Amino acid sequence: MEKSVYTHDAASAAAIAAAYDEPPLAYVRSYGCQQNVNDGEKIRGVLLDCGFGITDSAENADLILFNTCAVREHAEQRVFGNVGALKRLKEKNPRLMIGLCGCMAQQPHIVEKVRSSYPYVDLVFGVDGIDTLPALIAQRLGQKKRVLQTPVERNAVVEAVPIRRDSGFRAWLPIMYGCDNFCTYCIVPYVRGRERSRLPEDVLKEFTQLVQAGYKEITLLGQNVNSYGKGLEVPVDFADLLNMLCAVPGDYQIRFMTSHPKDASHKLIDTIAAQPKICKHLHLPVQSGSDRILHEMNRHYNVEQYLELMNYAKQRVPGITFSSDIIVGFPGETEEDFAKTLELVEHVGYMQLFTFIYSKRTGTRAALMPDPATHKEKAERMGRLLALQDKIAMQQVASMVGQTVRVLVEGAARTEGMLTGRLDNNLTVEFAAAEEMIGHYAKVSLTGARATVLTGELAK
Repeated sequence: MEKSVYTHDAASAAAIAAAYDEPPLAYVRSYGCQQNVNDGEKIRGVLLDCGFGITDSAENADLILFNTCAVREHAEQRVFGNVGALKRLKEKNPRLMIGLCGCMAQQPHIVEKVRSSYPYVDLVFGVDGIDTLPALIAQRLGQKKRVLQTPVERNAVVEAVPIRRDSGFRAWLPIMYGCDNFCTYCIVPYVRGRERSRLPEDVLKEFTQLVQAGYKEITLLGQNVNSYGKGLEVPVDFADLLNMLCAVPGDYQIRFMTSHPKDASHKLIDTIAAQPKICKHLHLPVQSGSDRILHEMNRHYNVEQYLELMNYAKQRVPGITFSSDIIVGFPGETEEDFAKTLELVEHVGYMQLFTFIYSKRTGTRAALMPDPATHKEKAERMGRLLALQDKIAMQQVASMVGQTVRVLVEGAARTEGMLTGRLDNNLTVEFAAAEEMIGHYAKVSLTGARATVLTGELAK
């Protein structure tokens, strides 16, 4: 793994300043996962560093940048729909610069589609090009030509990239990038590249800075956080890193995502049990309850191994809650396969499920597999899965009524005068309190439940 450190590009900043009568404004919109959200925060930081201001209005922007997701077809369609709508703004303001970056831009066929069908898009660059953005903008301004980069995989981790965080009390902290798993349905290894772990001292430094700045919840990010440490010269795994971070003094809590079951271990569960600063919630995507489908997905574990890990977590961490991802209608999934998924969901008792009907991704092995089930059949299965999950979640939520819990107050609820807080186990509660409490911890007595949301009042 290569490591480099971001440096301020004075020449590009000067070229940008010279092109505008007053500081230009940028509008950045991120789609997709938490890693993309964090990338969007870095994009804003780099833009501020090279002389841009940030605006929440595309209408007022001199630069519009879409930071994209490629995990599902619907996400791509939505991005292209929104890019198409920008043509009107470009006609109104020919100096407007429009850019596309992120996971979609890491696919050659997407770059060619932009080149041929969206002539008013000025910039295209991939997931590893955020630190080069000032130079790309300066090149576009200086040469008066579109800058559409051919996707390349860059085996480097760039440290100290400026960042403009969306929150003052919750922060995303990437610890690794890329993925080596090549699940047959997933495009991520092709757009995010192979696994690259940050050095533990760099993670610790940024983590300590966040704690000292007053951040109350820090979520460690990676396409597969459990595989952290592979390729590092020092023998540090993910559990070791967690223990290192928990030694930092301060009042905070740690979450992490996403975990792969094949790399989750008893050591990781024991660390969650032993460290009070780690939230007692585990997101462990199972994808299917059928061993046959898991094999076709190239997941490298079976249902028995998955359940053994979940049962161990229940024994070692009292009150732990679980969430998962499930794909419905993977190519070749039968009714028998789906029934096994329902059986697993009932056995584990997930607090939350993130469910998706299979979406074909060009370039993956699953895209070439026979897929005889109709969309109607898949949608009917999805309906049954959601009904079962709602029943399980509502029972678990109702069982918590009467407890007094510590929550991180996150923001305003839909009901006037009410705030929302997140429990250690990742559930949310609504309660009446002053807005000054947002971003702080509070003790809340749980008085009721509305479907899968708890209701409560400040504890006396």
